[in-house]
Amino acid sequence: MRILVTGGAGFIGSQVVDAYIEAGHEVHVVDNLSTGLRENVHPSAVFHLMDIRDPAVTRLVAEGQYEVLNHHAAQMDVRRSVEDPVYDAEVNAIGTLRLLEGARRGGVKKVIFASTGGAIYGEQDYFPADEQHPLRPVSPYGVTKLIGEKYLHYYRVVHGLHYVVLRYSNVYGPRQNPHGEAGVVAIFTERLLRGEQPIINGDGLQTRDFVYVGDVVRANLLALHFDRDDVFNIGTGVETDVNTIFRRLRELCGADVPERHGPAKPGEQRRSVLDITKARRELGWEPQVPLREGLANTVEYFRAKFARAASQF
Repeated sequence: MRILVTGGAGFIGSQVVDAYIEAGHEVHVVDNLSTGLRENVHPSAVFHLMDIRDPAVTRLVAEGQYEVLNHHAAQMDVRRSVEDPVYDAEVNAIGTLRLLEGARRGGVKKVIFASTGGAIYGEQDYFPADEQHPLRPVSPYGVTKLIGEKYLHYYRVVHGLHYVVLRYSNVYGPRQNPHGEAGVVAIFTERLLRGEQPIINGDGLQTRDFVYVGDVVRANLLALHFDRDDVFNIGTGVETDVNTIFRRLRELCGADVPERHGPAKPGEQRRSVLDITKARRELGWEPQVPLREGLANTVEYFRAKFARAASQF
């Protein structure tokens, strides 16, 4: 297949690109490198330095003869979305719309859309949340991801554009940017390896569903050949609190730092965990990497990265 991956220089998108190329597909990448890295882009991929807010991206998709659009480019920092909801909407709503217009004009057969299971449901009524849970996002980021899903439904009904939506829980693993699209695993790992003191927000008992990036990549591979329009939670169905993450990473990093807590972040969700029954049944997907193994892989990635950087000086 000829596939366009947006955000293909980023944490998740670049690893999806790697897997698609390994599977024998021709892959093009769109990324503005605002948080992604050029070094993440597979050497066999065709790279387009472009912002999805640029009208030129519509022409690229329309004229590129792509069969699949895999859309990972996003403003994905929840806190930034709260601070600047207009920017969040420009990237996640208008940017997505520009891509879908190109897909419609260019005869793209399918869109695979990276959505959020962590933010789209809001404060959950029950645990874990399945795909039928009410959608009540409490951040602009969650709102704009929901808008993307609604646009996909519209383009399917009116223009016949097929789609698969993957609602990710909290993805972690190698290549995660501890400064840009940061998650707690990347932030803690970097600071612990540098001998710095991580700060846990609040009491640290807030829970998340941590899913390893390699498992997320497999969901994107399976979505290529899924022959219906549907929405899937991609997580583990297991809640882990932030204190536990800190303690496991401290052990893996061999760090001798205390467990220190700071103020709670206003509006932060207390619990988040996804029901993955549907993905297991319909998509044939389930997570394969246990949390301890995934955290160990992540620590080794950052340790090797720091060693390479140190060797250059």
